Amino acid sequence: MKTIQFREAICEAMSEEMRRDDSIFLMGEEVAEYNGAYKASKGMLDEFGPDRVIDTPISELGFAGIAVGSAMNGNRPIVEFMTFNFSLVGIDQIINNAAKMRQMSGGQFNIPIVFRGPTASAGQLGATHSQAFENWFANTPGLKVVVPSNPKDAKGLLKSAIRDDDPVIFMESEQMYGDKAEVPEGEYTIPLGVADIKREGTDVTIVSFGKIIKEAYKAADQLAKDNISCEIIDLRTVRPLDFEAIFTSVKKTNRLIILEEAWPFANVASEITYQVQATIFDHLDAPIIKINTADTPTPYSPVLLEEWLPNSEDVVKAVTKVMYK
Repeated sequence: MKTIQFREAICEAMSEEMRRDDSIFLMGEEVAEYNGAYKASKGMLDEFGPDRVIDTPISELGFAGIAVGSAMNGNRPIVEFMTFNFSLVGIDQIINNAAKMRQMSGGQFNIPIVFRGPTASAGQLGATHSQAFENWFANTPGLKVVVPSNPKDAKGLLKSAIRDDDPVIFMESEQMYGDKAEVPEGEYTIPLGVADIKREGTDVTIVSFGKIIKEAYKAADQLAKDNISCEIIDLRTVRPLDFEAIFTSVKKTNRLIILEEAWPFANVASEITYQVQATIFDHLDAPIIKINTADTPTPYSPVLLEEWLPNSEDVVKAVTKVMYK
């Protein structure tokens, strides 16, 4: 094992796959000369050259469309959005072309593209730079959606995403790029669509993904002092979603909390809630609680931002409620 940053794990995954397959290339704003807005492509221009690490104009619609056409002609593009807030400019190409081309062509075209970049809030960046669109993309048939929470998962999942023959939305976090963790030295991949039990427990299941899962870990540590045992599931992939892992855990704990950094209306947690009550309702000993952001645009004020985001205290309160304590 070695200890590296999240950004280094992303860079290693892309570089290793580009060495393996000449049809893979990286494109996006500032990915080449500047080594990436968050240094996630550091050194790649020097190794692979300007034909495979390509700085684009500030035109997400344009280079997303180029990626779709390139994939239809046998290449495997990796598209970096400086932030997924900017992907809205290119969302027509993602939703109407990348996600639908395989079906609309009768299977004649696969679209092996990875659209990757940071998601959700990253401090005081304002309402238009602090949005989580995981549920938007997960709502779209034809797209796979991955949201890793640590360097090891990020590297293994990104390698699998690059090798996948379908378009994959790979969502990171600006606040995780500097996170350090152990990563295996050798070759490894992590399959898409498989959740991971990060912490085993017996009293309550907490489901989360992405950077907000750290608040679940904090809450579990605090609750353990009161002899409440939390099982924490990291979804890792939200489309396809590993419902069986959730069902198995809830059958054991009989209680479910879902922690998601997203607006509360019609999000990933809403679908999990429906599937659990529809499939294993008799195993529930308490109502499901989902914890989300406030139902407003992200505030800039640090005081309001702290109130807007879910935190470990919210998780502790929710667990205490479902435990009837």
